[in-house]
Formats: sequence, structure tokens, C-alpha cells
Amino acid sequence: MKEASTDNIQFRNEFSSGIKTYQDVSKEQESLNAQLLIKAGFINPELSGVYTYTRLGCEVLKNIENLTREHMSKWGGEILMSSLQPVESWEITDRLENMSSLFEARGANDISRKLNSSRYILGPTHEEIATPLAKRYIKSYRDLPFAFYQIQTKFRNEARPKSGLLRGREFRMKDLYSFHASEEDFLEFYEIMKKEYMLLFEDLGLADDTFITLADGGNFTEKFSHEFQTLLPQGEDIIYLDRKNNIAYNKEIVNEENANRLGVNFDELEQVTASEVGNIFPLDFKYSQPFDLTYTTKEGDTKPIYMGCYGLGTSRLMGVIAEKFADEKGLVWPERIAPAKYHIVTVSKDNKDIAHEKSKELFEVIGKDSLWDRRTKVTVGEKLNDADLIGCPFRLVVSPKSIENGGIEVKRRASDVVEYMDMEELFNKYGKTR
Repeated sequence: MKEASTDNIQFRNEFSSGIKTYQDVSKEQESLNAQLLIKAGFINPELSGVYTYTRLGCEVLKNIENLTREHMSKWGGEILMSSLQPVESWEITDRLENMSSLFEARGANDISRKLNSSRYILGPTHEEIATPLAKRYIKSYRDLPFAFYQIQTKFRNEARPKSGLLRGREFRMKDLYSFHASEEDFLEFYEIMKKEYMLLFEDLGLADDTFITLADGGNFTEKFSHEFQTLLPQGEDIIYLDRKNNIAYNKEIVNEENANRLGVNFDELEQVTASEVGNIFPLDFKYSQPFDLTYTTKEGDTKPIYMGCYGLGTSRLMGVIAEKFADEKGLVWPERIAPAKYHIVTVSKDNKDIAHEKSKELFEVIGKDSLWDRRTKVTVGEKLNDADLIGCPFRLVVSPKSIENGGIEVKRRASDVVEYMDMEELFNKYGKTR
């Protein structure tokens, strides 16, 4: 990859640079989201399906995950489960040999390699940890319902990880687990989570194009599950969309049997491409029974606990949003998850003229939510192109021309309209920070 010069782009404060953009990207990166995010300097490829998040990328991912926490913390406490999981737990659930995407880790020395106790699973999902953990806290009906969630790195040995952040071997995920005394109580919570997910997607700017989608329950349940699919031109999935009733069906479940079962004529529905950003599904007793997770009723009887799981791909969301809102110039981040609200571009020949001083003053006032390009060894065009590529919501150009016209040239990333205003007018109209 050929690097673009970024020797003086400051982020958050005078001492934190480390921001680079790239003029081209390896052809091995086939997906649009990977091309955009690598070129703009948000991620760095390490090996197939594995990426490092740079300063900018980490900021976006953190913003997505903090928004996720705002919504999930209404319904469960945040915990952090171990990434390494005991093989024995996977033998209890009979998934050790039946899940093809498992990564298995072993101890490095010769002795431990020969011992079963040195074998571990790198967590692709966390039912085998969550269920025994819940057993420590749930004893009677008084302890139910109960829920907790985590946001953590997961590992799956994908056969073809060629979709950038949409299908990696290492990825970030939020998973929430709920525990209930009855199916009725579980179903009530399940509907609550459907609504909460859509509220989250509204905050992320995706609600208008994200649909609750009926899907196969897969390895987790014999029943249907629900995916949250966001419309995307290069999406991995095909869904049958019923806009009238605001529901969709994953192509994988489309057959005559399900058409009769659901009372749906799939031939009348619109077929569109989309990418999954989350899924929720009932677990019933699939994990509570193998781990003997039970509770004592008011009458003193012992009963198994109903479980549900609610997943959300936080790094996958970053990839979907990158593709969803990008234009021919680069990324266009929604304000609530952008790496910074303002991208300040200084047009000056050195770091001593009035444009630089005005830019410094602006940066010091909004420093915690701005990125400042004060380079002097690149052209104005290169600076503006980098600003478009990085995709912060507002570009603020400070130049002799802007000072002559009022102080700051203000342009929204998603608009061609240019305004001139001073600092006070800027903050009165658009706010100092998010």
C-alpha cells in the first residue's frame, strides 16, 4: 500500500497523531468496507479475516459499543466472560465435534500438549460459559428473570473470510443472555429486545433500512430465529421483504412448507440484498438441561430454566455503516459514531500565519471532538480529499479566503453547501461537540 503523507494530522490533542491514509489497497481486500476502511486509515489487515483497529477505527468502534451499552444496560448488567473456554463444557453440550468453525488452542510445551487439560476453545460464542455462570446466581423463582451481557472479541475459523469486517475470523460482538421461569416470561422479554434493537439502530442511523427478518434457528434452536438485516447493495444475504407489514424473510427459509406454515406468498415479495447486523433466538432448555440449570418454584418443585440469546455484531456494524453511507469520495460517518465531529483543515504555507493561529484557537476550543490537519507539505487538494475520505460529519477550512469571508468555511460531509461563519456562529448552529 502506498501511504499518503500525514505527518501533522492531530487527533484530540497536540500530542496524539498517528493518523495515515493510503492511496491504494491490496487487491486481496475484495470487500468494499475493507477497501474504504484501510484506505482511510481505520483498520490495518494482519492476516486473512483479522484486522487491527487504528486510532480512528478504535474511536468509531468504541462509539458503536458505547451506544450499544446505553441500550443493553436497561435490561441486564455488563460482564466480561473469558475468551478461553474449557473443552469439557463443549463436550457437555455436544458441540465440540459439531461446530465446524471452532478454533482450538493448546499449551505450548510438550507436556501440556499431551494433556487434555491444556486444550481450550477460543470462544466463538459463550453459552458454555454463560449457563454455568448463571447457575451460581439462580436458585429460586425469586432470582428470575435474570440477564447479563458482554461486549467481547470472538473467534470463528471462517472458511472464506473475504467480506472485511462483515465476516472475520476475529471480531467484536455483544451477546446478552436471559433466563426465565416460563416460556411466557421469555417471550415477553424477547419482544422487548426486538424493540430495543430497533431503537439502537435508530441511534446508529440504520432504522429506516433495517428489518426484523425471520430466519432458520440453525444450531441453536429448532424454531425460527430473528435476524436484523440492513439493506446493502453488496449485502451477503438475500431477503424477501414485506414492506407493508414491515417484516422480511431470509431466503434460506423460503420453501413451500414454510410458505404454508407462515401463510406467506413469497412470490409476491420484493427480493433485496442485505447484511445481518444482529440476531436473537430462543434457546429454550438447550443449554440449561445439559448444565442442570434449574430453579425452585414457590411450591418447592424444581424446574429447568428457559434461556434466550441476543447477539449484535459491533465490528460488523462498523463495516455495514462504512458501506451503507459511503460515496465516491470516501466514508460518511453518522455523527454519533464518527471518530470526531469536526475535521479542521488549515490552508497556510507555514505554521506561523493567521490561518494557522485561527485553526489552533478553534482546535483548542473543540479539541476533544475534532481532528486537525495542519500539514504544510501537501496540497490543499490532498487535504480536502483526505477529509472526504475519513468522513467526519463537518469539514472546517481555515484559510485567508475563509477569514476574509467571516472566519471559517463550513461544509457538511454529506452536502455540497458551503457556509462561512465565525466560531460563535458555528457553535450556536451546530454545537461545540456531540
